[in-house]
Amino acid sequence: MTRLSVEMLAADTVEPITSAGHAQLGIAVLAGIAVIVLLITKFKLHAFLALTIGSLALGAFAGAPIDKVIVSFTTGLGSTVAGVGVLIALGAILGKLLADSGGADQIVDTILAKAGGRAMPWAMVLIASVIGLPLFFEVGIVLLIPVVLMVAKRGNYSLMRIGIPALAGLSVMHGLIPPHPGPLVAIDAVGANLGLTLALGILVAIPTVIIAGPVFSKYAARWVDVPAPDKMIPARASEELEKRPGFGATVATIMLPVVMMLAKALVDIVVDDPTHMIQRVFDVVGSPLIALLTAVIVGMFTLGRAAGFTKDRLSTTVEKSLAPIAGILLIVGAGGGFKQTLIDSGVGQMILDISKDWSIPALLLAWLIAVAIRLATGSATVATISAAGLVAPLAADMSTAHVSLLVLAIGAGSLFFSHVNDAGFWLVKEYFGLSVGQTIKTWSVMETIISVVAGGLVLLLSLVI
Repeated sequence: MTRLSVEMLAADTVEPITSAGHAQLGIAVLAGIAVIVLLITKFKLHAFLALTIGSLALGAFAGAPIDKVIVSFTTGLGSTVAGVGVLIALGAILGKLLADSGGADQIVDTILAKAGGRAMPWAMVLIASVIGLPLFFEVGIVLLIPVVLMVAKRGNYSLMRIGIPALAGLSVMHGLIPPHPGPLVAIDAVGANLGLTLALGILVAIPTVIIAGPVFSKYAARWVDVPAPDKMIPARASEELEKRPGFGATVATIMLPVVMMLAKALVDIVVDDPTHMIQRVFDVVGSPLIALLTAVIVGMFTLGRAAGFTKDRLSTTVEKSLAPIAGILLIVGAGGGFKQTLIDSGVGQMILDISKDWSIPALLLAWLIAVAIRLATGSATVATISAAGLVAPLAADMSTAHVSLLVLAIGAGSLFFSHVNDAGFWLVKEYFGLSVGQTIKTWSVMETIISVVAGGLVLLLSLVI
């Protein structure tokens, strides 16, 4: 199904599929989300199946015909995958090239060679933020954990002093910066400008990661003083390679799509004429698809071939990068289906109607909704997708900049207090050899700091732009 036909199909479902009142719709939303939460947390059902069943439950509780609910769900799933599916795949390929070629190790080793003592936590933030741009959070953790553990062991540093800044860099990138799945889906759902969202996201991310990373790590190291567990130090990718790409080429490859998308945003602001040739050129050059595709093609040479990869090895690397994202694509797609079911049921309009009588700012409302879903489901991506669907109507009367801030408010809320229903919580716990209590005092508090600081900065930005 083409993007155009998906949009035409979506246009056919603008009319609410149910005539339920606000009270019934409110109960339907709570029941639908409760079904998703229960299936994910209690029955350990995959998030894709939970979102699918939850969407059908939402429609049923709202009194909508099931056949229309199915059309809404499949329409939302199709349009979401059409909008971000290829971008997620390209990001996965770039991340795999970065890891397998030893490019990530090259960045790590170069920065660590020039840092030491008090500068080390700041170096870890820088490493995690740069590497975290093209990588999914879980991949970034697996990639960075060996570095964190080796630095802590060899330099006799506190594990939390080194680990928290690295985790903060990865988490902020995951929640706020496209091309990560959550921000991309939110941008698509509310119709935000990707380049402007990226620029504002970086503006919010820098002070957020400083406060939640190097600053908070001082306190985390006092609260939890544990040694780096030897058994969790795995082999590095570059140890089996005869050569690896250079530092400059690796950084340039990672930053290429970011620069291309930011250039488009800058041209949009300066030229501000959709018919102008320069803006039309940059609309193509700075589109996420072209930017990421260009980076992947360039990366095959600057990363893959520089590491001595043959054509067969490059092909195998690309193939292996796609298999792990099947689950992510299905979750994101089902989340889009849930979002469309919310919209077509009239829930989005209900939120819009009710919020008119509240004195609460739209950005704060978006943050609070994302927080609630994050606490319930444990998934930042599910929280982002669901919240974006609920607050999408609020974007209609907003300026371009405030629509981008709406995306960032949702992203910030989606990171709030990771706990036992979040896979990331257990990943950090096991890799760092922590107890549940220690993980809450470090990782969970760090995530909350990121969410609150980023949310506060978004609200401050809304007052000045």
